[in-house]
Amino acid sequence: MLAILAVCTLFAVFGLVLGYSSIRFKVEGDPLLDKIDAILPQTQCGQCNYPGCRPYAQAIANGEADINQCPPGGEEGVKALADLLGVEAKPLNAVAGVEKAKAVAVIDEQKCIGCTLCIQACPVDAILGAAKHMHTVIASECTGCELCLPPCPVDCIDLEPVKESLATWQWPFPENKVH
Repeated sequence: MLAILAVCTLFAVFGLVLGYSSIRFKVEGDPLLDKIDAILPQTQCGQCNYPGCRPYAQAIANGEADINQCPPGGEEGVKALADLLGVEAKPLNAVAGVEKAKAVAVIDEQKCIGCTLCIQACPVDAILGAAKHMHTVIASECTGCELCLPPCPVDCIDLEPVKESLATWQWPFPENKVH
Protein backbone atom coordinates (compact mmCIF):
# COMPACT_ATOMS: atom_id res chain seq x y z
CA MET A 1 0.00 0.00 0.00
CA LEU A 2 2.83 2.38 0.84
CA ALA A 3 4.50 1.66 -2.53
CA ILE A 4 1.31 2.55 -4.42
CA LEU A 5 0.97 5.79 -2.46
CA ALA A 6 4.62 6.68 -3.19
CA VAL A 7 4.19 6.03 -6.94
CA CYS A 8 0.97 8.09 -7.04
CA THR A 9 2.72 10.94 -5.22
CA LEU A 10 5.61 10.83 -7.70
CA PHE A 11 3.15 10.90 -10.63
CA ALA A 12 1.35 13.88 -9.12
CA VAL A 13 4.61 15.79 -8.55
CA PHE A 14 5.86 15.05 -12.07
CA GLY A 15 2.48 16.07 -13.49
CA LEU A 16 2.59 19.39 -11.64
CA VAL A 17 6.18 20.05 -12.76
CA LEU A 18 5.34 19.26 -16.39
CA GLY A 19 2.17 21.37 -16.27
CA TYR A 20 4.07 24.34 -14.83
CA SER A 21 6.88 23.90 -17.35
CA SER A 22 4.47 23.85 -20.30
CA ILE A 23 3.02 27.19 -19.18
CA ARG A 24 6.28 28.83 -18.08
CA PHE A 25 8.39 27.81 -21.09
CA LYS A 26 5.70 28.00 -23.78
CA VAL A 27 7.10 28.83 -27.22
CA GLU A 28 4.89 31.25 -29.09
CA GLY A 29 4.47 30.89 -32.84
CA ASP A 30 5.20 33.78 -35.16
CA PRO A 31 1.84 35.40 -36.00
CA LEU A 32 3.35 37.22 -39.00
CA LEU A 33 4.57 33.90 -40.41
CA ASP A 34 1.08 32.43 -40.06
CA LYS A 35 -0.51 35.44 -41.79
CA ILE A 36 1.97 35.28 -44.69
CA ASP A 37 1.45 31.53 -45.04
CA ALA A 38 -2.34 32.03 -45.12
CA ILE A 39 -2.00 34.39 -48.11
CA LEU A 40 0.14 31.96 -50.13
CA PRO A 41 -1.81 29.53 -52.37
CA GLN A 42 -0.49 26.31 -50.75
CA THR A 43 0.37 24.70 -54.09
CA GLN A 44 3.75 23.49 -52.74
CA CYS A 45 5.08 23.78 -56.30
CA GLY A 46 8.56 25.10 -55.53
CA GLN A 47 8.50 27.77 -58.27
CA CYS A 48 9.67 30.30 -55.66
CA ASN A 49 12.85 28.22 -55.14
CA TYR A 50 11.63 27.05 -51.72
CA PRO A 51 10.34 23.51 -51.10
CA GLY A 52 6.87 24.73 -50.16
CA CYS A 53 4.72 27.64 -49.12
CA ARG A 54 5.63 27.53 -45.41
CA PRO A 55 9.43 27.78 -46.01
CA TYR A 56 8.80 30.63 -48.47
CA ALA A 57 6.63 32.38 -45.87
CA GLN A 58 9.42 31.92 -43.31
CA ALA A 59 11.93 33.45 -45.72
CA ILE A 60 9.64 36.44 -46.35
CA ALA A 61 9.11 36.92 -42.60
CA ASN A 62 12.89 36.83 -42.04
CA GLY A 63 13.52 39.31 -44.87
CA GLU A 64 15.44 36.72 -46.91
CA ALA A 65 12.99 36.53 -49.84
CA ASP A 66 11.02 39.02 -51.87
CA ILE A 67 7.22 39.02 -51.97
CA ASN A 68 6.98 38.60 -55.77
CA GLN A 69 8.31 35.04 -56.21
CA CYS A 70 5.00 33.08 -56.26
CA PRO A 71 3.46 32.61 -59.75
CA PRO A 72 0.43 30.62 -58.49
CA GLY A 73 -0.41 33.46 -56.09
CA GLY A 74 -0.14 35.91 -58.96
CA GLU A 75 -0.39 39.69 -58.79
CA GLU A 76 -3.22 39.47 -56.24
CA GLY A 77 -0.99 37.47 -53.90
CA VAL A 78 1.83 39.99 -54.27
CA LYS A 79 -0.61 42.84 -53.49
CA ALA A 80 -1.96 41.02 -50.44
CA LEU A 81 1.56 40.36 -49.13
CA ALA A 82 2.52 44.01 -49.75
CA ASP A 83 -0.54 45.20 -47.83
CA LEU A 84 0.22 42.86 -44.93
CA LEU A 85 3.89 43.85 -44.70
CA GLY A 86 3.38 47.54 -45.40
CA VAL A 87 5.65 47.58 -48.45
CA GLU A 88 5.07 48.60 -52.03
CA ALA A 89 3.73 45.93 -54.40
CA LYS A 90 6.05 44.79 -57.19
CA PRO A 91 5.34 43.03 -60.46
CA LEU A 92 5.60 39.25 -60.38
CA ASN A 93 9.20 38.09 -60.89
CA ALA A 94 9.34 36.56 -64.38
CA VAL A 95 12.31 34.37 -63.38
CA ALA A 96 10.05 32.44 -60.96
CA GLY A 97 7.41 31.92 -63.65
CA VAL A 98 4.28 33.48 -65.04
CA GLU A 99 0.78 33.61 -63.63
CA LYS A 100 -1.48 30.96 -65.17
CA ALA A 101 -5.13 30.08 -64.90
CA LYS A 102 -5.96 27.48 -62.24
CA ALA A 103 -5.62 23.98 -63.66
CA VAL A 104 -5.95 20.38 -62.57
CA ALA A 105 -3.96 17.36 -63.74
CA VAL A 106 -5.81 14.68 -65.69
CA ILE A 107 -4.31 11.27 -66.43
CA ASP A 108 -5.16 9.47 -69.67
CA GLU A 109 -5.83 6.07 -68.15
CA GLN A 110 -5.40 4.28 -71.49
CA LYS A 111 -1.77 5.45 -71.74
CA CYS A 112 -0.82 5.12 -68.04
CA ILE A 113 1.65 2.29 -67.43
CA GLY A 114 1.56 2.51 -63.62
CA CYS A 115 5.16 3.57 -63.12
CA THR A 116 4.33 5.58 -59.91
CA LEU A 117 6.76 8.38 -60.84
CA CYS A 118 3.93 10.93 -60.82
CA ILE A 119 2.83 9.77 -57.35
CA GLN A 120 6.33 10.35 -56.03
CA ALA A 121 6.49 13.81 -57.62
CA CYS A 122 3.11 15.07 -56.33
CA PRO A 123 3.70 17.32 -53.29
CA VAL A 124 0.08 17.17 -52.10
CA ASP A 125 -0.66 13.44 -52.63
CA ALA A 126 -3.39 14.13 -55.18
CA ILE A 127 -2.55 11.09 -57.34
CA LEU A 128 -3.80 7.62 -56.49
CA GLY A 129 -2.60 4.35 -57.94
CA ALA A 130 -0.38 1.37 -57.49
CA ALA A 131 2.60 -0.01 -59.35
CA LYS A 132 1.67 -1.42 -62.77
CA HIS A 133 -1.93 -0.22 -62.38
CA MET A 134 -3.52 2.91 -63.79
CA HIS A 135 -3.42 6.08 -61.73
CA THR A 136 -5.97 8.80 -61.24
CA VAL A 137 -5.99 12.33 -59.87
CA ILE A 138 -8.15 13.53 -56.99
CA ALA A 139 -9.24 16.78 -58.64
CA SER A 140 -10.23 18.47 -55.38
CA GLU A 141 -6.69 17.94 -53.99
CA CYS A 142 -4.70 18.81 -57.14
CA THR A 143 -3.13 22.27 -57.09
CA GLY A 144 -2.05 22.29 -60.74
CA CYS A 145 1.62 22.71 -59.83
CA GLU A 146 2.83 20.76 -62.92
CA LEU A 147 5.39 18.76 -60.92
CA CYS A 148 3.89 15.47 -62.13
CA LEU A 149 4.42 16.29 -65.82
CA PRO A 150 8.22 15.94 -66.23
CA PRO A 151 8.67 12.51 -64.60
CA CYS A 152 5.91 10.83 -66.65
CA PRO A 153 7.68 8.63 -69.25
CA VAL A 154 4.62 8.21 -71.50
CA ASP A 155 3.24 11.77 -71.35
CA CYS A 156 -0.18 10.62 -70.19
CA ILE A 157 -0.78 13.62 -67.90
CA ASP A 158 -2.37 16.83 -69.13
CA LEU A 159 -3.33 19.98 -67.30
CA GLU A 160 -6.86 21.15 -67.92
CA PRO A 161 -8.22 24.49 -66.76
CA VAL A 162 -10.55 24.28 -63.80
CA LYS A 163 -14.07 24.54 -65.17
CA GLU A 164 -16.10 27.33 -63.68
CA SER A 165 -19.16 26.09 -61.82
CA LEU A 166 -21.27 27.31 -58.94
CA ALA A 167 -18.86 25.59 -56.56
CA THR A 168 -15.71 27.19 -58.03
CA TRP A 169 -16.99 30.59 -59.21
CA GLN A 170 -15.77 33.69 -57.38
CA TRP A 171 -16.74 37.28 -57.89
CA PRO A 172 -13.95 38.96 -59.89
CA PHE A 173 -11.85 41.58 -58.16
CA PRO A 174 -12.44 45.11 -59.43
CA GLU A 175 -9.65 46.50 -61.54
CA ASN A 176 -7.70 49.44 -60.16
CA LYS A 177 -8.29 52.19 -62.67
CA VAL A 178 -6.43 55.47 -62.39
CA HIS A 179 -8.40 58.47 -63.65
